[in-house]
Amino acid sequence: MAPYHIRKYQENDRKWVIDLFSKGMDEHIPTTFHHILKLPQTLVLLLGGPLALILVSGSWVLAFVASLALLAALRFLAKYPWKQFVVTSLNTDMSDITKSYLSESGSCFWVAESKGQVVGIVGARPVKKPTLQKEQLELLHLSVAPEHRGQGIAEALVRTVLTFAQDQGYSEVVLTTSVLQHSALALYQRLGFQKIGQFFLLTRWRLISFSVIQFTYCLPSAQVSLALEQGGGQ
Repeated sequence: MAPYHIRKYQENDRKWVIDLFSKGMDEHIPTTFHHILKLPQTLVLLLGGPLALILVSGSWVLAFVASLALLAALRFLAKYPWKQFVVTSLNTDMSDITKSYLSESGSCFWVAESKGQVVGIVGARPVKKPTLQKEQLELLHLSVAPEHRGQGIAEALVRTVLTFAQDQGYSEVVLTTSVLQHSALALYQRLGFQKIGQFFLLTRWRLISFSVIQFTYCLPSAQVSLALEQGGGQ
């Protein structure tokens, strides 16, 4: 028997869910910071900036202080997209999870519970403007507590969304994740999601090579229909 079970969200889960969601986003800050530090332009700035100050002012102290200030600025830059995403989510769909995800039959929010605690979350809502007139369900906010990873919870949550989508008659499940969320990327690809696009949410994120990737999962019924359409056109 699995050490957890997946069920629909309840109002008394809110504190657990918001905490898990917020901490899950915070986990990506160190990875983003290290990513920024390894960029060629960052290395040039970190090495060239202090050196220029030493040559101009002759002060090692000034160069050291400037380096610390630059590192602090880069750390803030690494935090910003994740903190902003949390703020935006808490003011939109996560402000009232029941209303956003459980008020209509075509959407849902699940939690993975273990020993009375919420240890995993995932939501799913219909895409407002489906591409090519397809009925698309968007997977959102997948997160698992660090101490409960390696138990298959994330995969079980994604499969729950896929089963729900098929039962509800959706053609595709779509999602967006960042290029730095390596474990999530590996999970989605292993489960059969296909990459359909990669872009920068904001132009300024090009400076730090922070892009997001779009994935889609074509459900079996949709795959059969596509095959029949292609066969009929030959």
